[in-house]
Amino acid sequence: MAAQINPSILSADFARLADEAKAVDGADWLHVDVMDNHFVPNLTLGVPVVESLARATDTPLDCHLMIEAPDRWAPQYVEAGAASVTFHVEAAAAPVRLAREIRAKGARAAMALRPATPVEPYEDLLPELDMLLIMTVEPGFGGQAFLDIMLPKIRRTRELISKHGLELWLQVDGGVSESTIERCADAGADVFVAGSAVYGAEDPSDAVRALRAQAEGATAKASWACDH
Repeated sequence: MAAQINPSILSADFARLADEAKAVDGADWLHVDVMDNHFVPNLTLGVPVVESLARATDTPLDCHLMIEAPDRWAPQYVEAGAASVTFHVEAAAAPVRLAREIRAKGARAAMALRPATPVEPYEDLLPELDMLLIMTVEPGFGGQAFLDIMLPKIRRTRELISKHGLELWLQVDGGVSESTIERCADAGADVFVAGSAVYGAEDPSDAVRALRAQAEGATAKASWACDH
């Protein structure tokens, strides 16, 4: 699969979200960070904003729920217009049931792991998902430095995906920039969330294209991609 770039509107101007969505022409998805000030120590936006944003852009919305009780709330984000909904396994009471409910409502189901959460215990759950998100910073705030210690975890996750022959997207989120994206792609990621690296650029659309080119170049040389 070609590399996908998902600009995070956490780094955008919240007073101009419709315009900020248009500013990243060429992005594969818009990454929407939903935080409740309980699961993470930050408060962002919720269902009404997602509904409005879905009406304002043709770019599909990738909603990342950093919230408690995602089993209760995640389906509402599908109904609000999200094309992909990510819940945290640390917060989900019944992750398999939740993934199936998200899929049944017509969206892609994704599961996120905090940096300290190992992937191996969830190997058997992977076929229930469309995407797995490896957090490369502690969730809660944008602009954090990339955690290099997550690269082995990305590699192990890619090995599990290959072992089971899954068409599972592997997303990374946190500190992804022109200086880190190639390492992530080489390790096995194929979906990249970038916030300040895109919205902090003079031309966000150019930044999206440049990041995609870097990721695709690294993927072409990566051992995991050459094995396919």
